[in-house]
Amino acid sequence: MPDAHDDVPSVGEHPRERSPRHGASPNPAMPPHPGSRPLAGTRVLDLGGIGPGPFATMILADLGAEVTRLDPPNAGRENVNPVLDRGKTRVTADLKTAAGTRLAAELADASDILVEGFRPGAAERLGLGPADLHRTNPALVYGRITGYGQTGPKAQRAGHDLGYIASTGLLLQLGRADGPPQFPANLLADFGGGGMLLVVGVLAALPRARETGVGTVVDAAMIDGANLLWSMMHGFAAMGLWHHDARGRNLLDSGAPFYDLYPTADGRHVSVACIEREFFAEFVRTLDLEDALPEPLETLDHWDPRHWPALRAVIAPALAARSLEAIVALFADRDACVEPVLTMAEAKEDPHNVERGLFRTDAAGVDHPSPAPRFSPGGA
Repeated sequence: MPDAHDDVPSVGEHPRERSPRHGASPNPAMPPHPGSRPLAGTRVLDLGGIGPGPFATMILADLGAEVTRLDPPNAGRENVNPVLDRGKTRVTADLKTAAGTRLAAELADASDILVEGFRPGAAERLGLGPADLHRTNPALVYGRITGYGQTGPKAQRAGHDLGYIASTGLLLQLGRADGPPQFPANLLADFGGGGMLLVVGVLAALPRARETGVGTVVDAAMIDGANLLWSMMHGFAAMGLWHHDARGRNLLDSGAPFYDLYPTADGRHVSVACIEREFFAEFVRTLDLEDALPEPLETLDHWDPRHWPALRAVIAPALAARSLEAIVALFADRDACVEPVLTMAEAKEDPHNVERGLFRTDAAGVDHPSPAPRFSPGGA
């Protein structure tokens, strides 16, 4: 890890006057897709800590922004991630010292966007809050990512993804009817509701800041974002199509037999997601199950929960009798929304994923998910 005094610009040197990578430790960027650097020329300062903040600035770096990440001295393994840190310049600075906060303020003065992941009030105590930095850089877009937000009774409470989705009611919806709630790694609050929506917020604020010279503070709370992610289920509930107190008995939570995971003869799993009638019909015909249905396929309302036990009793053994390889071959040219559940290693070798370039390997031999989305010139 670079030393704070030897490997960063001197405090009196204005960051805009230095080479962007001078005196710092650059991480390799992913080779961009053609035309995929719309944020070229945008400078970002990453004080985001771990997880969702670095994920947000990884996306900004993928989009072409010049990202400088400040790390504490002797940063532990939780502060280092070769994928989330790609395309960034890493600088060591001790924000508990005057020299460290002065350096951070200088870098912020030269930035278009700042991302911080401190508890509410911590940046202000360091002299790095929005009011402090807007005095010298009024157009700065100041992105704040926290668990519970800048305000509210839980604002100062420590937490992680699991607690945030528990607090929204979302966690209780995940899992099967006969088991406890199941958590989806830390994808929903940290990365979907947190880092991803922070990116949306700072990019939405950036054009106005450039037009008017007046920046914006973006309060991206993971609990807010996680709650937003299940908007569709709230809509379903209003329509009578989702029952919050009936986990594992709804359309998209393993209740419906046509939207579930099934074991195969070789101990693997296959995903079945034939929600729409035409895909369900193709699925049934491919497995030759028409004669076993509770009603003729032409008149069967497969969305009717009254049919679900009978449909599951037909579908499960048909898949359990076949190996995953046999199922993949059977549905290879069928539009039935059936896919194998792959391991991480298998996903990297999947022909479609290979052709699309879903994964790339950096100079250090680390495999990365490729930047997304992709851009191409208009009219191309």
